[in-house]
Amino acid sequence: MRKLYVANKNYSSWSMRPWVLMKQAGIEFEEVMVPFGEDAFSPGSQFKRTIGALNPNGLVPVLVDDGLVVWDTLAIAEYLAETCPDAQLWPVDRAQRARARSICAEMHAGFGSLRSACIMNIEADLATQGALIWRDNAAVRVEVARIVSMWSELLADHAASHADGMLFGRFSVADAYYAPVVMRLTRYALPVPAEVAAYLKRVEALPGVKAWVDDALAERDFLDFEEPYRLGR
Repeated sequence: MRKLYVANKNYSSWSMRPWVLMKQAGIEFEEVMVPFGEDAFSPGSQFKRTIGALNPNGLVPVLVDDGLVVWDTLAIAEYLAETCPDAQLWPVDRAQRARARSICAEMHAGFGSLRSACIMNIEADLATQGALIWRDNAAVRVEVARIVSMWSELLADHAASHADGMLFGRFSVADAYYAPVVMRLTRYALPVPAEVAAYLKRVEALPGVKAWVDDALAERDFLDFEEPYRLGR
């Protein structure tokens, strides 16, 4: 049985990606929750000791499959695409597959201003903070504009191909990879056009995403270092 090591679902955007991918695609796995804790990023913390014993960089997520350890979300996605071909995690068409990999790599390496200013927090209503961020942070506005442009083009290109309404028609790695961005855009109430807002709703309605969100809401944890905008829940 595959094991996927993840951290707090309310906060851990990187953990969310492979978990949602596997859950939505029907790939069986055992979840191993390793909570951050208040001292998560200290070298001797329980979190670092547990994850560091598997993954030398000490970060989640980590996939363990029959003794093979795979870390980093893109590496996990590619490994699953190879070992679970029936799940069709990438688009079948080669050109579209390349395009999907490109936008996932763009997410992996970019959008630092959005990620830093709008820390993922599924439980919180951060619309007031989002309005201030939108007003004062030009870099966030630029990055959201890029995401809106990307998604609008993809949704228009694939509108007639499938009824699923995902970025490449049917659900793929790309939708799982941008699921934490959906959480940020909705929780911080950042402005997006109607077609993108409709996509946000479709992603949140996916069973795999809904299961992650339900678990996040049930955690009831409050970690100061993940909560720049609140003193408590």
